[in-house]
Amino acid sequence: MAKLLDGASLSKKLRDQVAAGVLEMQSKHNVTPGLAAVLVGDDPASAIYVRNKRRACDEAGMVSETFNLPASSSQEELLALMDNFNGDARYHGILMQLPLPDHIDEDRVLMAVSPQKDVDCIHPTNLGRLAQGNSPFVPATPGGIQQILLHNNYDPSGKHVVICGRSNIVGKPLAILLMQKKAGANATVTMCHTATRNLPDLTRQADILVAATGRPGSITADMVKEGSVVIDVGINRLPDDTRKSGYRLVGDVDFEPVSEVAEAITPVPGGVGPMTITMLLVNTLTAARISIHGE
Repeated sequence: MAKLLDGASLSKKLRDQVAAGVLEMQSKHNVTPGLAAVLVGDDPASAIYVRNKRRACDEAGMVSETFNLPASSSQEELLALMDNFNGDARYHGILMQLPLPDHIDEDRVLMAVSPQKDVDCIHPTNLGRLAQGNSPFVPATPGGIQQILLHNNYDPSGKHVVICGRSNIVGKPLAILLMQKKAGANATVTMCHTATRNLPDLTRQADILVAATGRPGSITADMVKEGSVVIDVGINRLPDDTRKSGYRLVGDVDFEPVSEVAEAITPVPGGVGPMTITMLLVNTLTAARISIHGE
């Protein structure tokens, strides 16, 4: 049975470090890191994520404000709000929760966030700097994955990392992060997607296999090399009448069979998910430090 890579316990350790950093900043500079989150519409998954983010900020001693806008909000209203946050010194980080309603140009809104406050690290300026190896921020989910690997002594250096999924939030930035010529990276990365041919032939070559497909159970045991490390990024709700909530959370990996093949695997829930919010806090603290000291 594979070793479980517990993201929840690592997350708590890092959040304690963030809280200590917040206290030091308040003591030395009378500054409290602040994060503004914007939620448009009533997507249940987004609402849960934003609520968990706010709870984490509160526990770390940060200022956290959530702005809930109706789904009918115009793009102009959203752009005006971003402009307001960019100039508000109380907020060192801005989180624009995705997805946005269809009538809003997502790229234009994300471009409106100041790169200095882009704690999700999805602004083109910060992604370009990430590719060059000098971004002050690390994309939240990829950064969380990297920390899980390093904390459990699975250094990606020299390893073949196969990533299934090319999203702008996980797959692409994770590939950029892990191929950097620096400690904690130096991996050989293969990116797979919906047009990839002979996918199992590629996934079976992976020393580290990352599943970010958005499809439950899409990575099966016959696709996994024996002794590999499997990172399951997926969070999917499946109907379950035995649960009070009416559903259960599963990842993109067929967990039980894959656990018999892999050396280590992240559980869902309790694996990558907690680390995503934690890295958002780390980036917000970094943004606050930059506002005081510069880069």
